[in-house]
Amino acid sequence: MTDGPVILGVDLGTSAIKVVAVGQDGSVVAAARCGYPTNRPESHAAEQDPNDWWQALRSAGDEIARKVEPRRWRGIGLSAMLPTLVELDGDGIPVGPAITWEDARAEAQADGLRERFGDETLYRITGQRVDGRYLAPMHARLLGLGQAGVTTVGAKDLLFQQLTGHLLTDPSTAAGSAAFDIEWGGWNAEIASAAGISGLPDVAPASLALPLALPWRQRWGLAEDVPVVLGAADSVLGAVGVGAVRHGDVGVIAGTSAIVLGISDRPSRDPEQRYLVTPLAGQGWGLEMDLLAVGSSFDAVAGLFGLDGPAALLELAAAVPTEQGPLFLPYLTPGEQGALWDPALTGALHGLRLGMGVGHIGRGLLTGIVVELRRCIDVLTATTGAAGPIRLGGGSAVSPLMWQDIADATGREVLVDPTVSDHSAIGAAVFAADVLGCPITRETRPRSVEPRSERHDWWTECLARHNDARLRSKEVR
Repeated sequence: MTDGPVILGVDLGTSAIKVVAVGQDGSVVAAARCGYPTNRPESHAAEQDPNDWWQALRSAGDEIARKVEPRRWRGIGLSAMLPTLVELDGDGIPVGPAITWEDARAEAQADGLRERFGDETLYRITGQRVDGRYLAPMHARLLGLGQAGVTTVGAKDLLFQQLTGHLLTDPSTAAGSAAFDIEWGGWNAEIASAAGISGLPDVAPASLALPLALPWRQRWGLAEDVPVVLGAADSVLGAVGVGAVRHGDVGVIAGTSAIVLGISDRPSRDPEQRYLVTPLAGQGWGLEMDLLAVGSSFDAVAGLFGLDGPAALLELAAAVPTEQGPLFLPYLTPGEQGALWDPALTGALHGLRLGMGVGHIGRGLLTGIVVELRRCIDVLTATTGAAGPIRLGGGSAVSPLMWQDIADATGREVLVDPTVSDHSAIGAAVFAADVLGCPITRETRPRSVEPRSERHDWWTECLARHNDARLRSKEVR
């Protein structure tokens, strides 16, 4: 496969853009990433400069072009973080910074939408449990500040425009607006109007492909047209990247946050609204929950103690028996969008004792995150009626300690490929290859981690202890 064709996958992520070149056998022939900063000018703010995205895209794309001759490129698939808002002027130029999904300044505007339409109506129409991290309330906030543009778009919409010259969105990305009717497949004019949105991109199938724009072809030395596939949200294509594609499959993509996506053949709504309903790139639906702080929590705690990243923290945690870690409520963003869905939740640490070290705190944090993953997976199992393997991936899922914990806590086999981390980018490439008629057949089998049945009851008791601590913590806020 050294000279064979490749499909590129591009994932515009929270902290970096990732580009992979995937061969027809599913091997990652080349990979590149380039980071960009998140600016936090005030409390709860999370902003990025789209110009930083394009500089990162140029750098990562140039690296791939050096590693894999562009004559071998057969297509490009796209994925991106969401919800991330960009406001455009009449010429399609951003009028200010992008507001990322980590930004929590639009809760008042989200409250206004919920009061006007009701939680149940919004959930029925959009499949989303609307809070201030969606495009509609984000736009309403900027409008009130006199900082809104003419057209309201998501990060991947702008990425597609940058690469092709055409501004379009796909259904899964549109769902991150909180103004999209997921079953009708179009914008809901009443919700958009209530948020003050005057312009939105046209919605096209995720499979739509348009030629790469000439400036990018010239930059990378492409003699012929290369199709760019519109693609889908990072959660949707991350699930494709780890192989979660059938009814009842569960994909867990652990990056800065953790996406837990159950695959369903029906857009089943949850009476308690514990998960979101997202259109997949092809047929079917994703039942999605998002733990807001996973990799970012490991990073923060590691940095607090002067460690060289999450791997060092988890290495110390592995030396501590699970039962000896303190109880760590892992809601550090703050807020949570997992099965609990509560923007007011905050992190807390209980049970510190003399003699404990950094490893104990890391052990407690990992346990708290695994408890929340189990909570999510239990809901999805009850909804789909299936309990197959959990397909795990993402840059924060590299610790065997985490793999075994998830298997033990859920009582389910965990499948993971520790050699691969950029699953949303890989999923973008796999989906694009199918669309373009050159499907990728992945030959590498993931590693299997079996649950230890004798540990399941302990994790059930641990979940109960975390519930008690969370409720007590809410009482004293």
